[in-house]
Parts: sequence; structure tokens; C-alpha cells
Amino acid sequence: MNKNRRENPMDRRPDLDSIRAAHDRIRPHVHRTPVLTCAAIDGLTGARVFFKCENFQKVGAFKVRGAVNAVLSLADDAAERGVATHSSGNHAAALALAARIRGIPAHIVMPHTSPAVKCAAVEGYGGQITFCDPEQAARESAAAEVVRATRATLVHPYNDHRVIAGQGTAALELIEDVPDLDAVLAPVGGGGLLSGTLLSVKALRPAARVIGCEPALADDAAQSLRENRIVTARPPTTIADGLRTALGDKTFPIIREFVDSIALAEEGEIRHALRLILERMKIVVEPSAAVPLAVLLNRPLGLRGARVGIILSGGNVDVSHLPV
Repeated sequence: MNKNRRENPMDRRPDLDSIRAAHDRIRPHVHRTPVLTCAAIDGLTGARVFFKCENFQKVGAFKVRGAVNAVLSLADDAAERGVATHSSGNHAAALALAARIRGIPAHIVMPHTSPAVKCAAVEGYGGQITFCDPEQAARESAAAEVVRATRATLVHPYNDHRVIAGQGTAALELIEDVPDLDAVLAPVGGGGLLSGTLLSVKALRPAARVIGCEPALADDAAQSLRENRIVTARPPTTIADGLRTALGDKTFPIIREFVDSIALAEEGEIRHALRLILERMKIVVEPSAAVPLAVLLNRPLGLRGARVGIILSGGNVDVSHLPV
């Protein structure tokens, strides 16, 4: 091993110090989102629930935290060549905005089936879109070709330690605002948000439980923990489209080490929780964000009377086609 070789920041797992550094780095560029409560939901759950509202975040989701941290962490010579990713969701817009903040190109590979509104958002932030077939292999291949052609730095939607550190800033703020939480619930798809949440909560409030929440129709995280390896679940069909991705080799070890449990929500439960947030809290969230509340309402978590934080991950949903 060459001891003089410079360590790649992507190879170093985040800790509380790196999450705090990420928070300082991104603070001028993202919102400190509010923490809301709802007496009606408290009554239904039997807990005191505190909602960290990332649906009010820039680009409408927590994803901008990780993207901005990753882009602002780049050395100048790497940043000049721009950044690239493949995404049909919130990360695409988040990375385009992060690149605009730094004044560098963003190359975004998107399936040709992506909704026009999402493509417009990416282009609105200055992202340069390359369309591809919707299959995962096609997306990865197209992104690799863009990186070869442009020498841009690939910023993965979740399997990147700088992204994980950025996502951990949401829970950092939650614990700062509500320091005596007994548990924190966060959705899990690829695991970036849950990994960052675990690192923040377990460092700041070790006694608090952290529960990952995922749809029963996309239960690869639960399967991965049971089998002690990354499992790619059957083709997911859940309405929680932001949670259809599998864990990565950087997110899985963190989740395996620190998570207290993974709990599942059925489709009808997710729809009910989404409607509850819309009707009782009067805020718009996407189905993925409603999964933790669905779990709290329907699974025996032993949290009656507890102070529970829930991260509402985003609010990007077509309001003309709400699945409620």
C-alpha cells in the first residue's frame, strides 16, 4: 500500500464532524426547513410526533443537501470539468442546482420516459440532459459514456459518502431543534437519507431508536438486513416511487451497523398516511415521505407516549394525480 497516496474523500465514511462540516458548507445554499407538529396525528399515533419538513426544501426534497455538499467539496480542477449523474427523480434537479451554485456544468442522464415537468426542472437549473432507455443498465452505461466524454465527476444519487454527509444534516437540524427525541423514523430507498440520519442521531442522541421505513412492495432493505448482503428486490411497483432503488455498498454497511429496525408499510397504509398529512397538516408531500407515518400508525413499534421525529423527505408530486 502506498502511504503517500492521498485519501479519496469518497472512501472515508462520514462521521459527526464531517456532517457538521457539510452543514456549514451548504448552509448558505439550502433552507433550514421547519419542524411541524399536528395534534390530530399525535392523537392517532399515541405519540408526540415532530415532522422535519424537507418538502419545503429547495428543489422540493432533501436531495439538495447531499448534492450541494458533494459539488462544493470538489477540488477546483475536478469542479471545472463539471459533474454528472443518472437520475429521473429529485437528485437530477438537486445536482443541476448544486452545479449552478458553483458555476460548473451538470450532465444529467435521464430516461426518455421521465415526466416532462422533471426534465423542465433540470433544464431550468441549467442541467444538460442526455436521454437514455429506462432500464438501470442503460442509465449506468449512458452516464459512464458522458463521464468518459466530459471527464466530469460522477455524483451518485446516494452511494457517495459526501452525499450521505449532506443528507445527514437534516437529522442534525432535527436534533438541534428537538433534542429529546426517543426515536427517529426515515424512509429508505437507496439508503442515503437513512445512512446520514443514523450517523447524526446515533452520535448526538445514542439512546434514540432509528427506524428505517420502506414499502412492503420494495422491501430490499429489510431483506438485505436479514441476509446480511445487498439484495435487489423484485421489480418494485410501489406508489412510493422514490424508494424503489436498492441499497449501495456505502449505505448498506452504515445501515447494517446502526439501524434499530426496518419496518414495512402496505400500499393502502401509505395512501392513508398521505391523505392524513394532506388533510390534517395541510401540506403537500410525495408518497415516499408518507411511508414513516404509515409505519408509525400501523406497526407495533412500542412508541406510544414517545417523542418521535419523522423526516418528510420531499413534496414533489403531480397534484393532479395524487394517489390518495
